[in-house]
Amino acid sequence: MARGWGSKSIEAQQEDAATRTTPGKPRLTREEAARQRETENLRLSLQNIVQQLDRSHDGRHRAMLEQAKADLERRIEQLSR
Repeated sequence: MARGWGSKSIEAQQEDAATRTTPGKPRLTREEAARQRETENLRLSLQNIVQQLDRSHDGRHRAMLEQAKADLERRIEQLSR
């Protein structure tokens, strides 16, 4: 089945976008990319813990959350070195 001229244009644009690289961003090694993902995951977990702390009223639960928060902050600091 013949395709219209519009689909060819889109295909060409997609091919151009796939071959183009962003000049401002250096390529990361696998280790750097893994560390960056891990740091982002830890920051999201930290954000979740902080939100839970804002809602928590039970002392034991708050203590557990404070300990988890300190651990996450320590791990983020270690990865950023």
